[in-house]
Amino acid sequence: MFRDKHRGITMIEALVWVTVFVVSMMALIVSLLSFYRANNYTLDQAQAVSDARRAIDRVVQTLREATYSSEGAYPIIAMSTSSITFYADVDEDPLIERVRYFLSGDAIKRGIVDPSGDPPAYTAAEIVATTSEHVRNLSLGQSFFTYVNENGATITNLTDVASLRFVTVEAVVNVKPDRLPNELTIRSAAALRNLDNAI
Repeated sequence: MFRDKHRGITMIEALVWVTVFVVSMMALIVSLLSFYRANNYTLDQAQAVSDARRAIDRVVQTLREATYSSEGAYPIIAMSTSSITFYADVDEDPLIERVRYFLSGDAIKRGIVDPSGDPPAYTAAEIVATTSEHVRNLSLGQSFFTYVNENGATITNLTDVASLRFVTVEAVVNVKPDRLPNELTIRSAAALRNLDNAI
């Protein structure tokens, strides 16, 4: 019997091949999208943690340098669980700035007031900048600042600024709180060196 050596594939074989190819491509695309979403979240979380770590390092470094203002006022102005206001030299000029670190929504912010006039006065507008985002302390009801006196006891009367000697800063960071992994907590602390003999 004579056979055609140039016989092609049938329509059913072509449909089966196309179906297998399409299903394989869809599975590959879904896998790649899932990988990129997970990888993107991981990168965003790593960046948020890095930003928060740098911001807390800056807070701690500045707190260590808290000192009397250019007009002679006491170094610590006000403290709460989500903010602290004090005097420090942040720009290495002859004058001392008023500095405020605080949480606003999910951001760590820094406000600075430069003194002006003679004698120096802190009447200028505060310049506020965001130093880190994705900090969840306020939404979780957790303190950003904890204060300790010279005896090592936690200060509960936050109007007693004269007893402050040590500050702990703790940030809870998560880019997307509704998905795992859970929040990452970053802690650091500062002893206020210029307050040793302030009382």
